[in-house]
Amino acid sequence: MIGSKVSIENGGVMCDDGRPMNICSKFRLVWSVLPVSILTLLLFSGSSWADGAAVPAGTSVIPAASAAGQQPGGWMAFAPFLLMFGVMYFLVLRPQQKKMKEQQQMIAALKQGDEIVTASGLLGKVTGLTEKVVTVEIAQDVRVKMLKSQVSQVVKGSIKDLA
Repeated sequence: MIGSKVSIENGGVMCDDGRPMNICSKFRLVWSVLPVSILTLLLFSGSSWADGAAVPAGTSVIPAASAAGQQPGGWMAFAPFLLMFGVMYFLVLRPQQKKMKEQQQMIAALKQGDEIVTASGLLGKVTGLTEKVVTVEIAQDVRVKMLKSQVSQVVKGSIKDLA
């Protein structure tokens, strides 16, 4: 499935096993996600696959009243997921939001004469600003217009100090 060949037959793109390409790519997606899903299920499932001890066929089962054999209920069943979300929030989402906020504040504070570095690595001096576009002089009498969102940082000091 992973290394299947693609051919064009009857006006459509087909996989080597005769299925249309969109179905073939969906199967590839399922097979790439399936091992991760199984691993997650095994890690965060309760204690075992069965709810209780093995009981021979033909005998009746009386539920035990002790708390030792019961599965956690209510909010305790969601505790691993809440913990995982909390860790992801504080390690990934929150720092990313903080970085985005700082970037937006830096872009809002841009003014003519600032020396900047763009996302592509160009060094230049801001010569003009509009709502979404900034004009940057990258060499003497060479000006380019680019989106403000492509400004990576404002250089402290002079660009000549970097070169």
